[in-house]
Amino acid sequence: MTEIARDLHTELMVINMGPSHPVTHGTVKFLATLEGETIVDLDVEIGYLHRGFEKMCENSTWQQVIPYTDRLNYVSPLINNTGYALAVEKLLGIDVPERCKYLRVIACELSRLADHLTNVAAAGLELGAFTAFLYFVEARELVWDLIESLCGARVTVNYVRIGGLKNDLPERFEEKVRHVFQEVRRLWKDVDKLLTKNRIFIDRMRGVGAISAEEAIAYGFTGPCLRACGVPYDVRKAQPYLVYDRMDFEVPIGETGDNYDKYLVRMEEIQQSIRIVEQALAQMPDGPINVRMPQVRMEPKEKIYSRIDSLIYHFKTVIEGIKPPPGEVYQAVEGGNGELGFYLVSDGSGKPVKCRVRPPCFALTAAMPRLVKGRLLADIVPTFDMINMIGGECDR
Repeated sequence: MTEIARDLHTELMVINMGPSHPVTHGTVKFLATLEGETIVDLDVEIGYLHRGFEKMCENSTWQQVIPYTDRLNYVSPLINNTGYALAVEKLLGIDVPERCKYLRVIACELSRLADHLTNVAAAGLELGAFTAFLYFVEARELVWDLIESLCGARVTVNYVRIGGLKNDLPERFEEKVRHVFQEVRRLWKDVDKLLTKNRIFIDRMRGVGAISAEEAIAYGFTGPCLRACGVPYDVRKAQPYLVYDRMDFEVPIGETGDNYDKYLVRMEEIQQSIRIVEQALAQMPDGPINVRMPQVRMEPKEKIYSRIDSLIYHFKTVIEGIKPPPGEVYQAVEGGNGELGFYLVSDGSGKPVKCRVRPPCFALTAAMPRLVKGRLLADIVPTFDMINMIGGECDR
């Protein structure tokens, strides 16, 4: 306590912020100890969602896990689908066709676009920038239109399959992408003009939530929050998967790791995701999108209805599940918030013995006390926004 506070006989005040507070998404509670409006201590409590993802997966067949992965980071579900499918495919020792790899990259980058647009929009709204929120939500809706035309759904997409994909590109998809990206770039410029050099926005963001690269690594930071500290770690570059090693894109980094740098990194990553999708569409070859292995990937309906061997495989994979050989694997992908990893253990049966998720925002949420101690109560809002905690991913 300060000298003045002791003279005035003031006491520290402990308040609950959440889980019903709009900023905490109904899934997190902050127990803040305050001296006036200054944060002396902060205790973060997750666990109000009770998702139970890992145990549900361990009581389901390998294929039945796919819809559950949608509900991890529900803002970028296609990345979750892809990460899990890649982990099971590594366990099986199979490689999907080239066209499937490109389609997965396109799906992942559209999801990343939606994730970053949502994050920046919500952060702007909670600091009073309602116009910026409207612009980026419009951009996100356009991206969701593309995802819906690809998958048939906007949020719980259930698109990726072990050994392939649910379906190929719809007609005129490339034309739709060109039109949507033209609008997204226009809206990006509008938000950039509204926020990036806005005196109020800068004052609320710059210098707040700063952390050194060494501390960020010690906490287990990945993704935009780590790159904002100046560490150029991106799973797509460090451990390339699918066809990311054929894509020409930059990994934007910041300097101080504060909320403003996190905002700038995400804004630039929006542009890079657009570049990747455009390159993938231009490079994508023709060909199948699923492996020709009926014991792993279900055959088309016409074969199931007309061939007895396809029907038998269909019954076995639906009732018993596919049966990867005994073993364990870890597969990481670059999620919207950082390294999303799946650790799977198989005993050779139709269900995973262990399905463990490494959610990127868990480590970020753990660092909240470090990021806001000594700051004002109002600084919790932009700091929590910029770590982009997603309840389904964190409380799994």
